[in-house]
Amino acid sequence: MIDYTNKFKVTNKVACIVGGLGLIGKEVVKALSSAGAQTIILDIEKEKGIDFENYIKDQGYKASYEKFDCADLESMDMNFSALLDKYGPFDIFVNCSYPRTEDWAQNSFSNISLKSYRKNVDIHMNSYAWLAKLAADNMELHEKGGSIIQLGSTYGVVGQDLTIYEGTDMKENMTYAAIKGGISNLSRLMASYYGKFSIRINTLCPGGLLGPVAGKANSQSEIFAKNYSNKTPLKRLGKPEEIASVVLFLASDAASYISGITLMVDGGWTAI
Repeated sequence: MIDYTNKFKVTNKVACIVGGLGLIGKEVVKALSSAGAQTIILDIEKEKGIDFENYIKDQGYKASYEKFDCADLESMDMNFSALLDKYGPFDIFVNCSYPRTEDWAQNSFSNISLKSYRKNVDIHMNSYAWLAKLAADNMELHEKGGSIIQLGSTYGVVGQDLTIYEGTDMKENMTYAAIKGGISNLSRLMASYYGKFSIRINTLCPGGLLGPVAGKANSQSEIFAKNYSNKTPLKRLGKPEEIASVVLFLASDAASYISGITLMVDGGWTAI
């Protein structure tokens, strides 16, 4: 009889998590490391990264932090190659990063500038695309197969519901839709091309999540959280760990015949 429990483990796998100090990234690191993977945490904040590495190790799991700026496209090939030289080929590659410019919130149709739009597409969508290609090419080279998971968004699949911003200063974001839609479709093409090398590429699309700001009392975020929850069949925002558990599934052998999908983890938001 097949031991289905073991299918969800990633023991002795090497997992690289870009944006591993973010809201979702931290939970992804916890999920993969607790399931047996050696986790490589990539992010730009060195002090926080070392602290988080030590936290994971204190729990009895394997983790290493490396400073990595995914917005530095000019040095990306060199920096990624250095990681591979140090840690060997990755079995699992997850991109949770969220690079953006300081004027990101101004990327609504009424305020956006071409300069900001082009910069954000470059540092976000293009960094996702190029890193995924580098990871896939290395997996192909070592003939081990692997799993690549890209973080998309519901708003890379459907249009933004502007009614959830009523009562707040929040706006739609033109750039976000273009970026996340591009990431999802690139994953489909990569799944088509790299499948013959036993490399699986999938996009995971979270809905709205609870974080350090969302739902804070007497704030615009509290209004947004209520508006959002009322529109979602499950009537609540998601939790970061609910995204991480799905990453673990896609990374594991439990998802060995899943490739090229855009998986919605949104409480039913895109079902209606």
